[in-house]
Amino acid sequence: MDFKDYIKQLGDRVVKLKEQIATEEATKNAFILPFIQCLGYDVFNPLEVVPEFVADIGLKKGEKVDYAIIKDGVPIILIECKHWAQKLDIHDNQLLRYFNVTKAKFAILTNGVRYRFYTDLVEPNIMDEKPFLEFDIAEIKDAQTEELKKFHKSYFDINNILSSASELKYTSELKSLIANELRNPSEDFVRLFTKKVYPRTITASVLNQFTDLVKKSSHQVMSDIINERLKSAMDKDNDSLVLESLPTDTAGVEQTKTREVETTAEELEAFIIVKSILRTVVDVSRISYKDSLTYFSVILDESSRKTVCRIYLNSNKKYIGVFDSSKKETKNEINSLDDIFRYAESMKDAAGSYLTTK
Repeated sequence: MDFKDYIKQLGDRVVKLKEQIATEEATKNAFILPFIQCLGYDVFNPLEVVPEFVADIGLKKGEKVDYAIIKDGVPIILIECKHWAQKLDIHDNQLLRYFNVTKAKFAILTNGVRYRFYTDLVEPNIMDEKPFLEFDIAEIKDAQTEELKKFHKSYFDINNILSSASELKYTSELKSLIANELRNPSEDFVRLFTKKVYPRTITASVLNQFTDLVKKSSHQVMSDIINERLKSAMDKDNDSLVLESLPTDTAGVEQTKTREVETTAEELEAFIIVKSILRTVVDVSRISYKDSLTYFSVILDESSRKTVCRIYLNSNKKYIGVFDSSKKETKNEINSLDDIFRYAESMKDAAGSYLTTK
């Protein structure tokens, strides 16, 4: 297996075992030590990995960070660990103190699920307030895996990492700001665009009106972009597809085909989530979708006879319908798209039942 496979395997392990991990020490043993091993370091070699590394802070002696990765006798990475269910925000200051009194250039704060990587981009030898790299090990993206690979023992180069850390840090912050503005436009953001299209004085009522318009326009633009990219990737020529009913289930047959089927950004986001789940059991080239007036389906081999799940997002309540090996659908209510992950194993089983059919 290559590095990406090892990280993916660890992410699957975390999802499978985390509910059974009751303590911080168990989190270290089950999740964090295997992570360090994925980076190529021997966790049983005290010349490479030192547990309970002493980082005296001023007059306060005996302060210890959970792990230090050592190179040529000097710490290069500090790792502070928490129980997997703990939020990391409340522990930043503790790691900052350790960082400032050692020679380590990088620090990792983790609960075994989320990982935050810090360095000193703003002020030398003072750990930055914000991480330059952050990810969920169970949902890590390919680009994040490539950045993480730079910390592998075989590729570790301080200058190489620092050269991309600054761009990563500010790109991440900008993406977060842009995403927030698209979801909930600020007054400054709305005013910026309103001035370009509205020739009169911008009053409070005008600003209120354009807040909704900017929000809707942003969502439509993002929907168009996502739609185009997905369709291009899957070589889809049609603007929308109408779902064919499964032979054993006629309840979803569209009676009216004159109404236009519109694939929304939310449905495409759901598709991306399901696709990320299924890619562990089936080649992604076999995964596609079909949209209808009442539901959005994820299928294999562009065949409605190989429906893995249906997503219902066109009413006040949202549902996911998962199919079993006998093609029977079980619908479950979901509060948000994140709830789709709760049915990952059922969807994998459904996809697995079709793998013998090419």
